[in-house]
Amino acid sequence: MSYSKQAPDTGAARRPGIIGIDASRAVTDAPTGTEYYSRALIDALLCEDSSFRFRLYTRTTPPSNFFPQTNNYEIRAIPLPRLWTHVRLAHEMLRRAPDVLFVPAHVLPPIHPRRSLVTVHDLGYKFFPQAHPLTQRLYLDLSTRWNVRSAEAVIADSDATRNDIVRQYRVPAERIHVVYPAHNADIFKPDPDPREIERIRAKYGLTGRYLLSAGTLHPRKNYARLIEACAALPSEYSLVIAGKRGWMFDSIRARARALNVTGRVKFLDYVPIEEMPLLYGGAELAALPSLYEGFGFPALEAQACGTPLVCSNSSSLPEVAGEGAVYFDPLNVGEMASALRLCLEDKGLRRDLVRRGCENLRRFSWADAAKRVLKIIGAV
Repeated sequence: MSYSKQAPDTGAARRPGIIGIDASRAVTDAPTGTEYYSRALIDALLCEDSSFRFRLYTRTTPPSNFFPQTNNYEIRAIPLPRLWTHVRLAHEMLRRAPDVLFVPAHVLPPIHPRRSLVTVHDLGYKFFPQAHPLTQRLYLDLSTRWNVRSAEAVIADSDATRNDIVRQYRVPAERIHVVYPAHNADIFKPDPDPREIERIRAKYGLTGRYLLSAGTLHPRKNYARLIEACAALPSEYSLVIAGKRGWMFDSIRARARALNVTGRVKFLDYVPIEEMPLLYGGAELAALPSLYEGFGFPALEAQACGTPLVCSNSSSLPEVAGEGAVYFDPLNVGEMASALRLCLEDKGLRRDLVRRGCENLRRFSWADAAKRVLKIIGAV
């Protein structure tokens, strides 16, 4: 057994007694995609009726009511300001390893139990390297290579991501398990209170008719082309982009200036998840122009809010959005603008998209995801 790769194996039974989970990404005040995935999946795992017990590893002690109030887990807060995974979590694995370690949103520590599993969310850096800083791209490649070669089992968010892992890292397909995430059904609902929509409009200074796009602002989200496509629409429509400002945000904003549409493009920065359904509820449609997504939560969120969806046809997005979207080539601005215009002008199509989006949501459930993950854990 290699010291650098595995914690001591105590000879536990095949069905583990303690499942350790890296919950460090789940405990955050401003979750984005992977953080939300980690929190939602951990909550669903804790709520499952099973014989498993869980140990949640965090950087800080979360509030007492942060996770579900069940009696099947303990929280192990192990603070360290930097190199938490590689030093602090690895030391914990060496000192007191669980029977199985699950890392839902980061990288396996250098010391870990033989029975470990990890979620790989996407390989966008492989297909659109120019959309990532060099250091980030190298880290993502090295950490993903380590994950898929070291873990006993790998979870992928979609068939598209599973296939990418097989091709890019030559991992046997049988070691990769597709487990679909889901949206937050308690928050994302249709038909919000019109008075609340007006309150959010006033808070963010939104007037008139707008299209909504949600996600961190960086090149892979393809916002520059979306701005160009929206510039070709009638001037009564504006574009609202809700998401943290990431790498090369200035170049995205510069595209709006170059097209002389700064008055029609509103950057909201990070929006609390509780307010997003109100933004969707006030939008004419939701646009998801990403060049690459491992899953694409905004597709399900828009459908859950009853907002017509116009979506990129790349990577996992057709798999996730199903028949509940109008698709376009994300590299073709003219095709994108035509899809947006079609959805804005055809009321019958919009109603049909809302209906089909609602039907599509039935395929996704956090409870189903948790059951699937527990089955995988029981088999590693």
